[in-house]
Amino acid sequence: MRQSSVVIDSKLPQVGTTIFTVMSKLAADCGAINLSQGFPDFQADSSLFDATARAMREGRNQYPPMAGVPELRSAIADKVAALYGASYDADSEITVTAGATQAIFTAIAAFVRAGDEVIVFEPVYDSYVPAIETVGGKAVYAALGFPDYRPDWQQLRSLIGPQTRMILINSPHNPTGSLLAADDLDQLAALTRDTDIVVLSDEVYEHIVFDGVQHQSVAAHPELAARGIVVSSFGKTYHITGWKVGYVLGAAALMAEFRKVHQFNVFTVNTPCQLGIAEYMCDASRHLGLAAFYAGKREYFRSQLQGSRFELLPCRGSYFQLARYGAISDLPDREFARWLTCEAGVAAIPVSAFHHDGRDERVVRFCFAKQEATLAAAGERLRAL
Repeated sequence: MRQSSVVIDSKLPQVGTTIFTVMSKLAADCGAINLSQGFPDFQADSSLFDATARAMREGRNQYPPMAGVPELRSAIADKVAALYGASYDADSEITVTAGATQAIFTAIAAFVRAGDEVIVFEPVYDSYVPAIETVGGKAVYAALGFPDYRPDWQQLRSLIGPQTRMILINSPHNPTGSLLAADDLDQLAALTRDTDIVVLSDEVYEHIVFDGVQHQSVAAHPELAARGIVVSSFGKTYHITGWKVGYVLGAAALMAEFRKVHQFNVFTVNTPCQLGIAEYMCDASRHLGLAAFYAGKREYFRSQLQGSRFELLPCRGSYFQLARYGAISDLPDREFARWLTCEAGVAAIPVSAFHHDGRDERVVRFCFAKQEATLAAAGERLRAL
């Protein structure tokens, strides 16, 4: 291995390889069923591939506009208006991004300066805090209460101060599957009223909400929408996580700042994929049917764990199921996840990985965005523990 003569003063000295990469590699090394990383093991609709290939053959293979092809931005505006009754201008208030992670990083880089504070709720998705720290910001942690993972708005009030520049929310929530209700958004609006705080709302699982509940989007809340950057993902919606195409919504003044960073970060996003998605999403049933599709997978996976010694926590949205394992083992969750992968043959994510201080409530996360055969095989192994 080549040695470097450069002394590196790391911006992220505590950061190593993400837990998702670690567990997926361990699953591959051990021959385990991978329910750790959040991606489907089934194909997307072939008509999406056909639409994308058609754009390629028609010569749409060069740089698109920096903000995204007009066809896709228009389709996004139509979808958001139909779902949330919110009118976003396709030219000045919608930007197509290279997935949600890039969108979140770009939003943080655009608005957070050195010394600014960003409030995050933990368990917190692992890309948020490194993005904040890379630009010189400081993460401030609010707790989602175990085991229902509800926010404590009085605690949030106590955390807001003169250095608070941004509050980052995520609903449906990864890893817990919890949801923010309309009253939660009202309370957030009240707490940020008459401030310059930006609300960054990660809504990549917006279409995966169960039990007849409606997703509460910041886009649909006029007061929050005026200070909000809303992030969504076609990867999660159309089973194409590897395409890395997402988008952001925001008031024109906020979007202008976002685009200043976006244009020098990735500049723009794959042209034929954008055009294929634009054509595909015009059939609204393809995103409106997603909740029922994943509700079936949730119920199938939960049925597979009946008779096991796992205690399943509520899953109100997303395609993740949390489970307590205390009846099986008293190992810390990272050790249990490694044992589960190598000895039981099923890979999961330890939820302590989403806590900055390693808080361990003996809970692991399973992904049920898998074929029934995959879930059945995993269930058989998990019931045997």
